[in-house]
Order: sequence, then C-alpha cells, then structure tokens
Amino acid sequence: MLGVVSGNKRVTASNDVAKYCLALVPRSDFPAMGGACKRWRSFLRSKEFISIRKLAGLLEEWLYVLTVNAEGRESYWEVFDCLGNKHHQLPQMPGHIKAAFGIVVLNGKLLVMGGHSMIDESGSVSTDVYQYDSYLNRWSKMASMNVARYDFACAEVNGMVYAVGGFGIDGESLSCAEVYDPDQDKWTVIESLRRPRWGCFACGFGGKLYIMGGRSSFTIGNSRSVDVYNPKSHTWGEMKKGCVMVTAHAVLEKKLFCIEWKNQRKLSIFNPEDNSWKMEPVPVTGSSSIRFQFGILDGKLLLFSLQGNPGYNTLLYNPNAAPESQWQTCDIKPSGACLCTVTIKA
Repeated sequence: MLGVVSGNKRVTASNDVAKYCLALVPRSDFPAMGGACKRWRSFLRSKEFISIRKLAGLLEEWLYVLTVNAEGRESYWEVFDCLGNKHHQLPQMPGHIKAAFGIVVLNGKLLVMGGHSMIDESGSVSTDVYQYDSYLNRWSKMASMNVARYDFACAEVNGMVYAVGGFGIDGESLSCAEVYDPDQDKWTVIESLRRPRWGCFACGFGGKLYIMGGRSSFTIGNSRSVDVYNPKSHTWGEMKKGCVMVTAHAVLEKKLFCIEWKNQRKLSIFNPEDNSWKMEPVPVTGSSSIRFQFGILDGKLLLFSLQGNPGYNTLLYNPNAAPESQWQTCDIKPSGACLCTVTIKA
C-alpha cells in the first residue's frame, strides 16, 4: 500500500513538473503546443494553466486591435505585444459579418456577442456568441444569449459576463439583462433595468456592474445617469454623476477613462472609490474633429487616431508618471482605422 501511495506521489510530482514546463513556453508558441496532443490542448484551455503562468510571472500582455481597411469593407484583428511588435492576424470570425456587437475578455479568451448583420439586404439581430481562444488561435461557438440584441452594454464582473439593454429584433429599445456563466456555458436572465437603455457601455468596479452613457427612455437626449447592478443582492441602483455621448472608454488602474463627443481634447477620469470625476487635457494640436479610440498595454493608455492619418502619432498616457511626463508618443499603429481594442494576458 505504501508503494502505491508513493507511486501516486511520484506521478503527481511528475505531472506538476510537466505542467510547469509547458507553462514556460513563450506565448507565440501556444497554438503549435496545443496541436501536439489532446491532453496538452486541454491543459492550455484550463484555468490552471493561467494560474501557473501567473505564479511564475510569465503572463504576456498582448493588444488585439480590430481594424478596418481604407475602403471600410473589411475588418480584421491585429495583434501587438507589449513591445509594439506585430504578431499575426486572427482567423476570420465565423458567422455573418456584424456591427454593434459586444466584446468582453474572460479567462484569456475573447467573447464576441450579438450584433446586427445584413443578410439578403434585410437586417438581422443575433443571439450568437463566439469565443476566440488566444492560446490555440481558433474560434468556437458558445451558448447563445437569451435575447437578440445590438448596441448594448457588456462587461465582466467576478468571472461572469453581463449583457444589458441595447436594441432588439424589431429595433425596439431593451431594458432586459442577462449573465453568462463560463463554467456552465449558460446565459441566465437577471433583473431588468428600470427603463430601456441603448448606445451605452459597461464596466466592473468593486464587484459591481456600472452602465453609463447612451440614451434611455426616461431622458430627453443623452443620459447622464449611471445604473449600478449588485450581483450579491441582484438589484439595480442609480448614480447621477455620469458622462454622455462617450466615443471612447477604457478601464486602467481601477479607474475609468472616457472621451466625450463634445470634448475630444479632454480625458474624463472616473474614480469609483468616491464617485468623482476629473479632467485631463489631451496634448493634441490641429483640427478639433480628430477622434480617438483607446487601447491598454503595459499599464498605459494608448490613444489611436481614428482618421488613420500617418501624420498623427499614437499617444501614450502613463497615469503613474510625473505630471510633466505622463504624455508621450509611441510607435504602435494599426494598419487601418481602429474600431475597438482588447487586452489579453496569457
């Protein structure tokens, strides 16, 4: 009996060493490693793999940029590492080409949800959810949402993904909300907003879901109110201090950074600890019509010009630098106009 126990310990120790060795492999080699055998592929997909790389200090941060070509007819994802090196394009996402879809990063994977597509010259609103596995460089279809929607808010909070509001199949504005559990691959309807809301965005702070921007049926014009969902009590609350007509947003250092349509020369920075806002000027000269999209890489905020003009450099904002040196330029540039970005650590 002792021999069996000892043998089991040796097998366990051997497996642990093997897992650690696999975790040492550079991220760029993950797809090839996943193709070696089913067991390795399963390990790459597990939360344990991320945990081992995190404990070993080996997580690599890559920026995924959805760009569109000059004609505006074709979009594709480009990948940059923290040094600004361009790696590869993602395989084409399955399903029909869509717009106004939701994007969330979860457990080192990218979820693309819902959206509006044109099929036979008629509009179609989707419940489809596709997952891109950044380790294996492949897409797969996940459980569909309960409600077809586009132009909605979505975010990850405590390992769960929320989809809220937007427009439905007949173009009606929605107040309904649902949550995705990745362990069960299942969507569940939760308490609805108190009124329909669309064109909004979401972010997670302190274990709560914040819905900002866009419009609601209770307001004339754009909404400044903030809907806050508490997953523990399954209830919605409200704040009055919000932002309107947001053209870009990103979460960095547990703060929210926004640019509003009427003021493209200021960063609006929200601190959820005291629900306060502050403004930071953007050091850009020239036309005030230049708009930006955000990216997050290596603890810094990137501002990509949407004009795609080679004369405009990508701006970099470092919140931890001294005030006189927070703004710099960097060499990271998508090959086309930037539609949106996500950052994935793996």
